[in-house]
Amino acid sequence: MRIAHVITRMIIGGAQENTLFNVDDQHHLFGDEVCLLTGHTHGPEGSLEQRAIARGLDVRILPELTRSVNPLQDWKALGAIRRALAEYRPQLVHTHSSKAGILGRLAAHQLGIPAVHTVHGASFHFGQNPLLHHAYQWSERKASRWCDHFITVCDAMIDKYVAAGIAPREKFTTIYSGMDVDKFLQPSRSSAEIRAELNIAPSDIVIGKVARLFHLKGHNYLIEAAAAVAAKVPNVRFLLVGDGILRAEYEARIAALGLTDHFRFAGLVAPDVVTDYLHAMDIVVHTSDWEGLARVIPQGLLAGKPVISFDIDGAPEVCIPEKTGLLVEHRNVKQLSDAMLRLAHDPELRQLFGDYGRLRCTEQFRHENMTARIREVYQKVLTDRAARR
Repeated sequence: MRIAHVITRMIIGGAQENTLFNVDDQHHLFGDEVCLLTGHTHGPEGSLEQRAIARGLDVRILPELTRSVNPLQDWKALGAIRRALAEYRPQLVHTHSSKAGILGRLAAHQLGIPAVHTVHGASFHFGQNPLLHHAYQWSERKASRWCDHFITVCDAMIDKYVAAGIAPREKFTTIYSGMDVDKFLQPSRSSAEIRAELNIAPSDIVIGKVARLFHLKGHNYLIEAAAAVAAKVPNVRFLLVGDGILRAEYEARIAALGLTDHFRFAGLVAPDVVTDYLHAMDIVVHTSDWEGLARVIPQGLLAGKPVISFDIDGAPEVCIPEKTGLLVEHRNVKQLSDAMLRLAHDPELRQLFGDYGRLRCTEQFRHENMTARIREVYQKVLTDRAARR
């Protein structure tokens, strides 16, 4: 196959890691011709651009493609994507992320090229400006006409898009986000080594969160819940893996609560190293305000750790109550602290949840399986297109 992927930027994030595995597998495992069109990546989130280039992938940077919404700039980005696709001449275009998803599908439509779009997380979501929210819904309905098929990272995204009138249910397929499962099963460094570097004792209970220190990622709920946990579990430590624009604000709030000694900031960590930090945790917490299906939930389970998550979007599909972890009501700080306390006091339950989660997720989240299923979608789209001619 000859496939072009389009994504707004290649920051260190779930959608971007998913896309990189997809492109890499197509090129190295399946022998496809594949290119990746993306805008420039810069900022505290970190970048996957060099990793993609080092893997020998065909990465094409389009400076016109930027994250912020700007009609004039977006018109330029559309032209840049269309020119790049016309030059590359793919059989199919696979788009990712909100803006690139819309512009990429339109460009493909204008060139008569079939398009598939992955919904990593809804472009219209909780906490969004109402005007932007409705604008994205309208844009997604429009863009669905230029899209042959949707891939979603969880069933919850299908429900959300169908309810919003984006497209009929038969136009969607759920394929869980792939990852390097074996690395999460077997870390490269020991838990003891990571803990020693972070000044965490072997007897400490470590509750961790992996996410950019950014709006809507929900660190604020964890910080507020931490006080009640620390009061009853003096040897609890909260490990935050990731960096971003809100670090100083969070550090100030932690200090104001008198919890500085209970928190550790690991900073920006390369995706390949995240597994080592997960293995150093006892409990993995996910408190984002919105997400398709956060990769850290299955990653935590692959590391053999129980998970606690807000009951949002695709989380219940992997964080299964009383089997792999605990679900709490969105934004409910009291429920969050109670769930952390329950697992902090019960090592046997932590082991039970972690073991079952690892068993359940091992094959389901292998990136090789993900890419194989995505290629099946491509083949169906191409076959259906050919049959209609």
